[in-house]
Amino acid sequence: MARERVVSGGQLGPDEDLTQFSLRPQSLAEYVGQKELCGKLEVLVKAAQGRGEPTEHLLLHGPPGLGKTTLAHIIAHEMDSKLISTSGPALQRAGDLMGILTNLSEGDILFIDEIHRLSPVIEEFIYPAMEDFKVDFVVDKGAFAKVINVPLKRFTLIGATTRAGMLSAPLRDRFGLYYHIDFYPPEDLVKIVLRSSKLLEIEIKPEAAEVVASRSRGTPRIANRLLRRVRDYAAVKGDGKVDAKIAEIALDTEGIDSMGLDALDRKLLETIIKYYNGGPVGIEAIGATLSEEVDTLVDMVEPYLLKIGFVQRTRRGRLASAAAAEHLGLKLTGGDGQVNMF
Repeated sequence: MARERVVSGGQLGPDEDLTQFSLRPQSLAEYVGQKELCGKLEVLVKAAQGRGEPTEHLLLHGPPGLGKTTLAHIIAHEMDSKLISTSGPALQRAGDLMGILTNLSEGDILFIDEIHRLSPVIEEFIYPAMEDFKVDFVVDKGAFAKVINVPLKRFTLIGATTRAGMLSAPLRDRFGLYYHIDFYPPEDLVKIVLRSSKLLEIEIKPEAAEVVASRSRGTPRIANRLLRRVRDYAAVKGDGKVDAKIAEIALDTEGIDSMGLDALDRKLLETIIKYYNGGPVGIEAIGATLSEEVDTLVDMVEPYLLKIGFVQRTRRGRLASAAAAEHLGLKLTGGDGQVNMF
């Protein structure tokens, strides 16, 4: 069952795309968080600039909303290159990719979001482009078939994926660099909220920024989204200024609790605890009980619950933690009636 979740790391619509774009940092110096990764990217960019060459092909993976697209734009800005953006599902035919590749100039950056969703045909087509900067285009059929080698300008491919395990080994191996982007700690999210509030001209107190950050699930996109919801609430129910109390009431109204969980998160945990005695239980059984797609639970709900230790994956299925039960005010017992601890 499709639904729009305020705490989803994905984009919720074109209007949000425009707002998020206006809040993106333009350089590595402006970027908040991921210090180790930014340090590596700084070396990558400066080394490539020193050689007068494009950077190596780069793969960024991690949950949605953590800044993969933003980093691609920053690399393009730092390299003074043009960025051409597309996505895996948008590339259905070899001709689509052929047109994009042949129009790339020297040093351009091709950014493919959701690269794990490329079709096998497109993957095979892109291999020689990544390795030898050429494409093999087949014209005619049967006995009249001919292969035309089309040379390409040297470019950089930046791929982004939320499911690195779904990438084929041959495609993954053709990336020179492979970086994981992790959830952000609360102190970095506070800085992001304060920076965004200045850009959006929102008067917010540091304590309120901490409230927003603590409920943002370690994700900058969610932090910016919650900031706008808090701003709207303060404008309607208050004097437009955001303090900690206003922030807490606004987010409680949205159904987002102190740990950043929404109704679907709580239903998943309650299902494991109430119906399956805390687990272990298979994700398919949970999905059937909740009438939710398994992919939705695995991609959008579980990552954060795993991160904060509320859920554990085992060979036998999912387990809910004592901390999750305590947060929900429930008693956690195993199948033998004993308290179920990890």
